[in-house]
Amino acid sequence: MSYETITVTQPQEHTVLVTLNRPEVANAMNTQMGLDLLAAFDGFCAAPNRQRCIVVTGAGAKAFCAGGDLKQRNGMTDEQWQDQHLIFERMVRAIIGCPVPVIAAVNGAAYAGGMEIALCCDFIYASETARFALTEVTLGIMPGAGGTQNLPRAVGARRAKEILLTGRPFTVQQAFDWGMVNRVCPPDSLLAEAMETAAVIAGNAPISTRQIKQSVNMGLNCDLPTGMMFEIEAYNRMVPTEDRHEGIRAFNEKRKPVYKGR
Repeated sequence: MSYETITVTQPQEHTVLVTLNRPEVANAMNTQMGLDLLAAFDGFCAAPNRQRCIVVTGAGAKAFCAGGDLKQRNGMTDEQWQDQHLIFERMVRAIIGCPVPVIAAVNGAAYAGGMEIALCCDFIYASETARFALTEVTLGIMPGAGGTQNLPRAVGARRAKEILLTGRPFTVQQAFDWGMVNRVCPPDSLLAEAMETAAVIAGNAPISTRQIKQSVNMGLNCDLPTGMMFEIEAYNRMVPTEDRHEGIRAFNEKRKPVYKGR
C-alpha cells in the first residue's frame, strides 16, 4: 500500500521500516497520519507472519514527531477534535496490540503525541540529538494516546508524574538514565543500530518472539500467579511447532536455524 504521510519499506529481510514522513512540519501528526498509521498497523496485526520486526522512525534529522498538528487543530469544534482523537486512539491501540516486535528509532524531538508513539513501541533507540516531552498540560489538555499509562510503566509513577504535570522537556541522557530509552546512538548510526537489532530479532523464531511479547504485556497487567499461568500457556503453544524442532536440530547440528514461523 501507499500512504500520504508515512512510508513503509522493507530495507532488510523480514524487517519493515515505517517512517513518519512530514519533515516540513517536524513530522507533526495530522488526521491523515493517524489514518495512515492505523491502516499500516492494522495490516501488521492482520498478517503478522509477513514481517518479524518493525522499526518506526521519523523523516529528516530534526524530529521524530512533534506531536499533534496544532495548525490543523486550530479552530476545530469540540466534535471535530474528538472525532480526530478517536482516530489517534485507534492508532495507538493498533501499535500497542501489534503482535510483532516494534522498535522506535527516535531521530530527534519526540514531543507530546510523538513521544506517546515511541512509548507504544516495545523499546526505544534514540539519537544523541533526541529530546522528549509530554507538553499537553501546557495546552490545557492531557496525554490521550497512552502517555499516562505507558510512561509510568517505563520510568515509575513518581518520575512520570513530574514529567506529565510540568510538561518540561528532558534530554535523551535523562531518558536513558530513567530506563525509558534502551540505547543512545550517534545520529548517523541510529537507524543502522536499530536495524541490526531488528535483524537479530527477525532471525529468531517468529512464534517465539510474538509469544514472548504477548506474555510480557499480559503479565504486566495481572498478578504474578496469573502471569505465570499465561506464560506456560504461551510456552506450550510453541512445543508442537516446526520451529521448535528446527531450533533443537540446528543446535545439535552446530548450524544456524532456519525458522519459517510454523
